[in-house]
Amino acid sequence: MTVDLTTTDLQGFTQDWLEWYRGQEERLAAPHGFLAITGLHWLDERPQRFSDAPGAWWTDADGVAVALDEGEELVVAGETVRGEHRFGVLPERGGVDAVWGDAVIEVAKRGGNDIVRPRHPDAPLRTAFAGTPAYAPDPRWVVQGRYTAFDAPRPTTVGAAVEGLEHVYDAPGRVEFELDGQSLALTAFPGRGPGGLMVLFTDATSGVTTYAANRSLTLPAPDADGTVVLDFNRATNLPCAYTDLATCPLPPAENRLPVAVEAGQKIPRERGGAA
Repeated sequence: MTVDLTTTDLQGFTQDWLEWYRGQEERLAAPHGFLAITGLHWLDERPQRFSDAPGAWWTDADGVAVALDEGEELVVAGETVRGEHRFGVLPERGGVDAVWGDAVIEVAKRGGNDIVRPRHPDAPLRTAFAGTPAYAPDPRWVVQGRYTAFDAPRPTTVGAAVEGLEHVYDAPGRVEFELDGQSLALTAFPGRGPGGLMVLFTDATSGVTTYAANRSLTLPAPDADGTVVLDFNRATNLPCAYTDLATCPLPPAENRLPVAVEAGQKIPRERGGAA
C-alpha cells in the first residue's frame, strides 16, 4: 500500500529527504569515510609492508599484529603505541581504527579474512567527489509492508563485491509488500538499533540508472503487528558503488525485484553515472 501525503506533508517529506540525502553524502565524504580509502590489504602470517600504512602487518591465531619501525607510532583507543602491537582476534564485520597522523588505519575482519584498509583525507576519490545523483523524492515509493519473522534466524550466505569472498547473515525474517500492483518480498537482515532491519536488493533499474550490484534500504523496527514502512526514496548505494576497495555484500537471490524502483540513489558519477 502506497502512503498518501497532503501538500503540506509533501513539503515536509521533501525537506526530510533532503536532510537525509545531505547526511548520507557527508558521512560518505567525511575525512575518513569510504571515499578516503587508499588500499585494501589482505593479511596472512607473513609480515607485509604497505605504502599507505606504517610498519609491517600480519595475522595469526592470536589475531592481527603490527611491528612499527623506530619513530613510528599509532594511536589506538586513545593510547599511543610503538614497536609491536597486537589488535587481537577481531569479530566478523568488526574492526578497530588506529590513527596515524591525519590518516586512520582501519583494521577489520571481512568474510573471515583480516584486512588493513588505510583512509587518507587527501585520497583523490574523496577530494574530487562531486556528490551522488539521485531520483527526486516521490511519495509513491513509500509503501507499507508486513514483516514476518522466521521461526529461527536463517543463516544466509551471500556473495561480495570482492570475487571469492562471502558474507553470512542471520536473516530474522522477510518483508512482504506491493509495488506497481505486484506482490513482492525481501529477505531482511539485522539493521541498526533494536529491532531495526536492513534489506539488500536489485531491481530493473540496476545496471541502467542505479548501481548494478546492490542497493541497501534501512527499515525501522516493525510494529507489534508486523507493519513496517519501506521508503525506497532512501535506497542507498553501498561503498562498492564508489570504490573497488570495499567488500560489500550482494543481495540474496530472492531479493532481485522484477520491477523498476525509480527512487533513491543512482549510479555514482565515479562509475560513469549522470553528470
